[in-house]
Amino acid sequence: MVSCSSETSQYSGQQAGSNTNNMASKIEIGSKAPEFSLPDQRGRRINLTDYLGKTNLVVYFYPKDESFGCTKEACSFRDNYEVFKEAGAEVIGISSDDIASHQAFAANHKLPFILLSDKDRTVAEKYGVGKSLGVLPGRVTFVIDKQGIVRMMFSSQLNFEKHITEAIETLKKLS
Repeated sequence: MVSCSSETSQYSGQQAGSNTNNMASKIEIGSKAPEFSLPDQRGRRINLTDYLGKTNLVVYFYPKDESFGCTKEACSFRDNYEVFKEAGAEVIGISSDDIASHQAFAANHKLPFILLSDKDRTVAEKYGVGKSLGVLPGRVTFVIDKQGIVRMMFSSQLNFEKHITEAIETLKKLS
């Protein structure tokens, strides 16, 4: 278990399908977020539409539960969770790990937010989250407003904490 105790590229209106991250989709700032329906760490089905009109979302894709970087990133989201809530947002983490893995990961690190299991990576593909360096599943964070519009995309495999700061800054601009 990794304890909770760095190249960046921010997309501002650029396509997420840049060659640097081998992303296939063409999501842009201002485009409608793709719908998703996935099981959370408790086995409940969570849909994007559950949040539309109610709250902003911070949806982050990460490679693997309990890996060093993913644990650091999840713990940073956890440590700033109240900041996200005060900014009117819910946090959702998505990886290809199964429900049991997510359940253990959330319990091990006292994660207060939702983790979704995208076993076949279809939602990651819809969001254009490909493989970094041709091997690792991508690490990309999106801010989606209450109307379902993508307001921020941030991709960095190594700068874990910057996903959080970029999302918070974007949410401040939305309020």
